[in-house]
Amino acid sequence: MSNFGIAPWKIVLQTMSEETIQGNESSNFDPKVVSDFGAEWERFDQQELSEEELCDVFNDYFSIFPWDALPKSSKGFDLGCGSGRWARFVAPKVGSLACLDPSEEALAVARRNLSHLGNCEFYQASVDQMPLPEGSMDFGYSLGVLHHVPDTCQAIASCAGKLKPGAPLLLYLYYAFDNRSSWFKVLWRSSDLIRQCLCRLPRFLKRPICDLLALLVYAPLSRLALLCEKCGFPVSTLPLSAYRHRSFYIMRNDSLDRFGTRLEHRFTKDRIREMMEEAGLQDIQFRDKEPFWCAVGFRRTD
Repeated sequence: MSNFGIAPWKIVLQTMSEETIQGNESSNFDPKVVSDFGAEWERFDQQELSEEELCDVFNDYFSIFPWDALPKSSKGFDLGCGSGRWARFVAPKVGSLACLDPSEEALAVARRNLSHLGNCEFYQASVDQMPLPEGSMDFGYSLGVLHHVPDTCQAIASCAGKLKPGAPLLLYLYYAFDNRSSWFKVLWRSSDLIRQCLCRLPRFLKRPICDLLALLVYAPLSRLALLCEKCGFPVSTLPLSAYRHRSFYIMRNDSLDRFGTRLEHRFTKDRIREMMEEAGLQDIQFRDKEPFWCAVGFRRTD
């Protein structure tokens, strides 16, 4: 039997009610955001990416994750699993993995991408409706998700509540450019005005425009950073330099992810630490390289 009480090869899909999907005011998710991300993962299911690039991106996020601290046959959760791009690397390292996402479309992509793995279970659920017992998980992670929910602080607390004492939680939240110069922040504010316009467009318009941004903005700036790097110049302060070794597929995906979403919060490093501590996490550690900010904390044992 698996750690969730079913055979390890069985796929579970627990769905939210139709009323909940259409917008329960007490739920910590935005139905339009969920719908947009479901469509995004249907379009960018990660199948065109090489194993090497996928692994490279995975390592960027999980470089601070305490794999050695996990017990044998550990059970954990991937909140906002999307296409399953992280789960494909995590599941082989653990006993069982609960993949949760409020989007039925995203879960369909994840189930397809992870069909070769026998220890993944799938639940259609938002962060405040996770069908996991309190204090039952050996680890958890949520990457690039909780800045897209109405109440990020409460969402972190919901995740932390599922952990056993001493268990780690890995998060990635959009940063507020607190480690950047003033001109970088001004540049971002300009781009955010574009996002606020684009995100309200119908998908048949939003998608090609985001592709165009990837072609005309992401690609030139990232390749300029790559050229500067090869010439021996520092590139960490250049806009979009984080994409200098990334494929155009990832640029297109992230352009839609960045400019297509209706709900986005950004947080300073100090605020993220504060929210994690309020959620009952301790021994918090941040990754000091992009992507900012990745942080891991452990549920308090007292």
